Amino acid sequence: MDEPGATVGPRLADKLNHLFSTVTPGGRRPYSTEEVARSITLTGVPISASYIWLLRKGHRDNPTLRHVEALAQFFGVPPTYFFDSGTESEVTGDLRLMAALKDAGVQAIALRASGLSAKSLDSITEVIQRVRELEGLSEYPDEPCEG
Repeated sequence: MDEPGATVGPRLADKLNHLFSTVTPGGRRPYSTEEVARSITLTGVPISASYIWLLRKGHRDNPTLRHVEALAQFFGVPPTYFFDSGTESEVTGDLRLMAALKDAGVQAIALRASGLSAKSLDSITEVIQRVRELEGLSEYPDEPCEG
């Protein structure tokens, strides 16, 4: 299906590794390859930790549909995340938000902002952007700083 030298393998590996690093259980280290394999196998889709490791390293790049669906289900993303750039962008944005909400301070601000008018939320956003500027931070947390 893939042309020799195509970048699907590494892209799949990059996306899978991104999920491992960003979708973490609350209050602990990221999932291990063994944990993911064990959990997926318990759902009735046999998969080994070594196979997942090969996918993560880009040594395997053509998983079965069952494996793609099982990995996607485990990490809470649509299976198309691995192959569609539009879905990847949406999921990446959602994962960024989830990571930010794990921060207790961000969570407290979000909860307090709930129910405010659009105009008030715009004002709060402007204040946050200004404070980020004053602290030498980029407008968005995942962008490199300018200073």
